[in-house]
Amino acid sequence: MHVPIEGKPHFILTATCESRLGTVAAVSSFLASRRCYITEMHQFDDVITGRFFVRVSFFSEPGVSPSLEQLRHDFILVANQERMEWSIHDATAKPRVLIMVSKFDHCLNDLLYRHRTGELNMVIAVIVSNHTDLQPMAEAHNVPFIHLPITTQTKPQQESRLLQIIEDSRSELIVLARYMQVLSNDMCSQLRGRAINIHHSFLPGFKGAKPYHQAHQRGVKLTGATAHYVTADLDEGPIIEQIVERVDHTYTPEKLAAAGRDSECRALSAAVRFHVEHRVFLNGDKTVVFR
Repeated sequence: MHVPIEGKPHFILTATCESRLGTVAAVSSFLASRRCYITEMHQFDDVITGRFFVRVSFFSEPGVSPSLEQLRHDFILVANQERMEWSIHDATAKPRVLIMVSKFDHCLNDLLYRHRTGELNMVIAVIVSNHTDLQPMAEAHNVPFIHLPITTQTKPQQESRLLQIIEDSRSELIVLARYMQVLSNDMCSQLRGRAINIHHSFLPGFKGAKPYHQAHQRGVKLTGATAHYVTADLDEGPIIEQIVERVDHTYTPEKLAAAGRDSECRALSAAVRFHVEHRVFLNGDKTVVFR
């Protein structure tokens, strides 16, 4: 969460480039020269991949510092010198989010609650589902609901319609809140880095219709959930957040499922918050997350 200082515009600069000497100095000098006050700076130099990552939260002085548009324009010179991938965001802006669901309601309910209480700084633009079960929940929160049924034969048309909805709703992030359909490779490619999925993860991992029953049969001692970016490799995308909970022999399949639902909600909401606060960087098949 960003606590605003009254009357002072608040921005977030994110950048990544090849590791080299002087990048932090270049960024901080740029902001200082424009009377911008840094409140938080996170940086990471990956010695294995040779990539540098930085996230800077800062305030500007009204009437003295440049506007957001001018900051972006002026920073191009620094970015070109450092060969950066970068962006500067208005920290108070609320990214537009599209949520996809099927029949399970716990993750959707949790996101709606955290959104309503202001914990998640975003706008839920629309909820899309291949079933109508959760339409009353969407309507109770005054969020548009679109039913997109799907079959093997209609999947290409459904995904084409989904892409149109994403564009029409101006959604910047897509959240699969227990959406029980596999997206096509092409769809995953088009949504790279802006679609988050939640997966029940165990050690070992259990696949199929009843993972908690399988876990119970194997006597697991840990349960958990993993929130990750969507890729064509099913449930193997770059991990954003993981929640782990210790369990024991007293847990029935039903108790394991309840613990799993809680872990899924916590992992997914954390991943969404990290993303909308511009704290996540893709680093190959991994992520860098500045908490």
